[in-house]
Amino acid sequence: MQLVIVTGLSGSGKTIALRVFEDSGYYCIDNLPATMLPHIQSHVADRDAAKVAVSVDSRSIAIESLADIVQALKTQGIAVHLLFLDASLETLVKRFSETRRKHPLSTPDQALAESINHERDLLSGLNNQGHHVDTSNLSANALRHHTRDWMLQIEQGYQEARPHSLVLSFISFGFKHGIPLDADFVFDVRSLPNPHYDPVLRPYNGKQAPIQQFLQNEAMVLEMQRDIQHYIEKWLPSFYHDHRSYVTIGIGCTGGQHRSVYLVEQLGAYFKQQHQVMIRHRELQDAHATVSP
Repeated sequence: MQLVIVTGLSGSGKTIALRVFEDSGYYCIDNLPATMLPHIQSHVADRDAAKVAVSVDSRSIAIESLADIVQALKTQGIAVHLLFLDASLETLVKRFSETRRKHPLSTPDQALAESINHERDLLSGLNNQGHHVDTSNLSANALRHHTRDWMLQIEQGYQEARPHSLVLSFISFGFKHGIPLDADFVFDVRSLPNPHYDPVLRPYNGKQAPIQQFLQNEAMVLEMQRDIQHYIEKWLPSFYHDHRSYVTIGIGCTGGQHRSVYLVEQLGAYFKQQHQVMIRHRELQDAHATVSP
């Protein structure tokens, strides 16, 4: 059986992510108590469900034991994958204020921000247990696309029955919109020549030929790319030894449109030769719909 656990902070988009799995044919259970997870295989046996997705939130009994429960499930031969959704305090306060929903841990004597920070403390042991995604600057549609891409990655690994494999997740972003919370490494490429200052190049992004041609002709860009490649290659073994399943590398420029996008595409293509790779361009996503609690 393949089991996906969706968890994280309230208001970070867990419902949106779970619906992606439901639409893809997974048997889904919303807000399952963590203590019920060890019994999940027997629960779905009569439904002939080979692919199951459950959401577990901070209200769950024994949420602090979820990491141990996941390890116990893996010893039973269940392929377990954990998706942890996160967002900044400012973003979560705004989402709850706009929807006028109560935070699940709110009390009459505790402000919204205090409830969010309390929940973050409760879940602090989980954010490195699986694929960590910061949804602060993701639209609902972008989160759906990223969740679907991640789902395809884990299904591919499951079908190929690979031993422990490490997925490299590359994300481009703009520093003016904040650093992604889910990044294990952050590389600042704002010192590189900026196509934004050329009115002809400005409308394009780093996935398009005019920007690629401009940056490929800059020696600094090629040197930066090589340095980042070497750094990642040097330190990846430490993540293998720590039994990490995902490593997220953030590449940031000023606006997240040109230099960071180009380098993420180049780095992704380079590391795809030996690793599973995911690519996300945060500032190129649809910004009209927003993630709601």
